[in-house]
Formats: sequence, structure tokens, C-alpha cells
Amino acid sequence: MAAATPDDTIPVRPDERFDEGRLAEYLRGRLPGADSPLTVRQFGGGAANLTYLLTFDGREYVLRRPPLGPVAPRSHDMAREHRVLSVLHQAYPLAPRAFLYCEDPSPIGSPFFVMERRRGVVVRRAIPEVFAGVPGAERRLSEALVDALADLHAVDYRAVGLEALGRPEGFLERQVEGWWERWQKARLGEMADMDVVYAWLKDHLPPIGAAGLVHNDYKLDNAMFAAEDPGRLVAVFDWDMCTLGDPLADLGSLLCYWSESGDPPALRAMAMMPTEGFPGRAELVDRYAARSRRDVSGIAFHHVLGLFRLVVIAAQIYVRFHRGQTRDQRFGAFGPLVAVVAAAARSRAEAARL
Repeated sequence: MAAATPDDTIPVRPDERFDEGRLAEYLRGRLPGADSPLTVRQFGGGAANLTYLLTFDGREYVLRRPPLGPVAPRSHDMAREHRVLSVLHQAYPLAPRAFLYCEDPSPIGSPFFVMERRRGVVVRRAIPEVFAGVPGAERRLSEALVDALADLHAVDYRAVGLEALGRPEGFLERQVEGWWERWQKARLGEMADMDVVYAWLKDHLPPIGAAGLVHNDYKLDNAMFAAEDPGRLVAVFDWDMCTLGDPLADLGSLLCYWSESGDPPALRAMAMMPTEGFPGRAELVDRYAARSRRDVSGIAFHHVLGLFRLVVIAAQIYVRFHRGQTRDQRFGAFGPLVAVVAAAARSRAEAARL
């Protein structure tokens, strides 16, 4: 995920370095300005794909590559992300433009792509200082985020040539089965809550609505806001799982990342966003329904599916740390998150009225 200011970049972590000279040689003649000397820094946010700032004599680009170690099939798909971002910006200006994709792992050790840099503010665990004291900043951030999601789902994907990106028919069933398969590979032990949630999802598959583009990881810290206006987005990041399917899956995913003051203490302790001043999940759903004009009556299924996915994502991140495939100490915190979110998914499923 691209970041906003120099403070959001760090020196490249020792275990995530690559041969900068080899990369510079590869990019020379392939990107405007790449004939100048290259400097590389790393964006410190994010917990999956690795993102770097490339600077050539003042000209900036962003490079994205998969995480270290083995990754789940069809995940961290740089070719897919490049494919989407090379055209989506034409219809959805919040999508950064991608310029180049390299399938050959020899320049840096893995496939990668290069895209434009956007500048703004990313909101993570606390309200950024630039928004502190701005009246209604939390609500403006929230409403802009939901509106941008509804606008994404209104994009005519055929008009930008993305009609072959996925198969909407059977999308939800494939999501359930695909994440269950990934869970089997990432889990470190038995977990009854996941068995219950999986069975519930299979028993409550809804019919798909009007198909659209699905970002598949839409959340607050995958968006960037204008520093001078918390009510205006300047970018949406992390498109490597983008596909065609039921857009309500994105709303469900957003809900599972959204924190409320009434959440169980264990879940609040692991919140990835601030809660004070932000509207609740029900308000997000109402805002989305009003802007998109989609039927959201079955949102409980998509919320449970979002939590189910989040468990698996956390397990995939943690298992790389557990196996020593990364030394990034942040990933150790994902171990406890697995059981907490699995319990939340089961609770949400059992409370649902479909």
C-alpha cells in the first residue's frame, strides 16, 4: 500500500531487501526517468504484500511484490493487480495507474509491478494529527469511504475491458470453499468455531445480486485521504484480489474491519482503526444502501463471510511468522487474532436472522 509522507517510509527491512542495482538495470528504458540513479525505501504499513518507494532524481514510483515465503495459490496476485490498475483508473480515478508488470523473478526475486504514487493520509489505529481537531473528521472519513465503495460498484467493468476478470455465477460459493481450503493450509490446530461458521455459510448462501467489480479487501487503511479534507479520498489501494462477483461482499468485508465501542473487549483490543467519533456499522450499511440503491437485507451473510475471511488472512500472515519465513515482529500479533475473530464470526452467525 502506498503511503502519504516521508514518515510513512522506512529504510528497507534487512530480510525484505533486494538487489537494487539489478532492479535499476531492469527498469532502465522501461519507465520515464529510470535512467537516473535509483534510491529505494520501504512503506512500513500493511501486513501482506511488500511495497517500496522508488525514486529516480525526484521522479517517484511505487513497486509492489508478494510477501516473502510460499503464498496461497491465487493470492498476492501481482499480475491481476497490474491488469486491474492498468485500466481501472479510466473509470474510477481513485485507482492508481499501473505502468509496468514483470513476471520474471530475477530482478528482485519475485514478480512485481510498478504504479504511480499518490499522496495523502492513511488512517490506521489513531486519527492522524492533520485531522485532529477538524470538526466531524471521523464521520467525513467514514462517509467518503462508503461513498467511494458504492461508486466502485457502479463502474461499468465491460467499458474498461475487465469483463473476463472473474465469473460472477457461483461467486459466493467459491469464496466460502476457497477460504475454507486456505484455512486448512494455514491453521495450526483445530478450531471448532471455524467449523461451525463454515457450515453456517454453506447453509445460508444467498442468491447473487447484480454483478460488479469486487475489491475484495476494502477497508479504512487501504484508502488514502486528502490531507486538507478528510471528506475526500485520493486513492484506494491493494487490488490484488479484485474480481467480478457480488459487490455486497465488499460491504461485508468493510464491516468486519469496522470497530465499535460496544464490541467485545478482546476484539476492541485488536482494533485496526479508531472508534471514537466514527459511525457504527449499521450507519455504514444505510449510507451504502442509499448511495448504491442495492438491496442490503442479506448483509448478515456477507458480514459473517468477511469475518471468516479475516480469520484465514490472519492465519496466513501468522503462519509465515511461525515458520520463520519473515522476521517482521508485527506478524506475531496475528496469532491471538485468529481465535478472537473466529469467535466473533460464530457469534455473528448465530445472531443472524436471515
